[in-house]
Amino acid sequence: MKFTLSSTVLSGRLSNMAKVINSKNSLAILNCFLFEVKDQTLTVVASDSENVMQTTIPLNEADQDGRFCVESHTILDSVKELSEQPLSFEIDMDTLNVTLTYQNGHFNFVAQSADQYPKAQGVGDVCSEITLDAMVLSENINRSIFATAQDELRPVMNGIYFDLTPDSLVIVATDGHKLVKSRNFTVKSEQPASFILPKKPATLLRSTLTKDTGNVTITFDDRNAKITFGDSLLQCRLIEGRFPNYNSVIPTGNPNKLTVDRATLLSAMRRVLVSASQSSSLVRFHVEQGLLMLKADDADFSRSAEERIVCDYQGTTMDIGFKGTAVVEILNNLGSQDVDVELADPSRPGVIIPTQQEENEEVVMLIMPMLLND
Repeated sequence: MKFTLSSTVLSGRLSNMAKVINSKNSLAILNCFLFEVKDQTLTVVASDSENVMQTTIPLNEADQDGRFCVESHTILDSVKELSEQPLSFEIDMDTLNVTLTYQNGHFNFVAQSADQYPKAQGVGDVCSEITLDAMVLSENINRSIFATAQDELRPVMNGIYFDLTPDSLVIVATDGHKLVKSRNFTVKSEQPASFILPKKPATLLRSTLTKDTGNVTITFDDRNAKITFGDSLLQCRLIEGRFPNYNSVIPTGNPNKLTVDRATLLSAMRRVLVSASQSSSLVRFHVEQGLLMLKADDADFSRSAEERIVCDYQGTTMDIGFKGTAVVEILNNLGSQDVDVELADPSRPGVIIPTQQEENEEVVMLIMPMLLND
């Protein structure tokens, strides 16, 4: 079997798909890419048994159909340094010997049989579907993924929750200490549906989706999802279980409101955090009319820091403690110039929202307070 294709197209697709493959696999065949040539098109598949990504590449020429597997490092290392040029594959389907010819030379290696490569588990007949812009999905994943947990006892919190309602698509992530909730009002359905996307396929989508991808279609049932975008397809196993009632933990009507420049607060937090306790990362927020004071100290190393920020504050004078690293993560994942921090009292969660929301979006982030030792 012979076929020819572009070196840069193949290298780019393989680099993205290699992120699916685990460093250690229970099945040796999962260290490989599956190559399948059919009807002048090459389909490449990568899998870790729970997540399967495939992409299609039009071929310049192909003399017959066939399937074989190639060890991922072998093919990646062979093509990643090549400039744009035609690559010709010649495979002896009896011995599985592969000759890869390029402009100034060639590689020889032995492929593996495709017979043992596992098939992806598809979505059932009873399923739901979401279609949304690729960049909207990528931005929401990027905004949410930092808040997911690593919790063996509560696996439902280890992924991103997609809640499709008649009004909007709500995307939520929480680890019990911080929470991100994003609503997109352009995506809705009369038939409510929901699923929990694990962190790995979410990360794969975030790194793969681009402005040129167009729309993404997510088809899902109670166990599996199929995500179609551009020339690629990602199938994954979903996290089963009931996601916590996120609306019940987000306070409404907090009477104390702080408005501050996001970049100013972020840079101040980073400076103050240098002197915070490494075990707790506790930063004390002292807020009063027109002033936000950040304080941190580490008694073990005799360090302390204090910084004042001019702000707009409407409410009672208050001292409240937050985990500084979590505040930095939240501020890093908001894009607005100013943010509003809504507070009730030192024992209740703080709500952080962009002062100006993007069109057709509503973003809310929540952070639980830490105990202050006065």
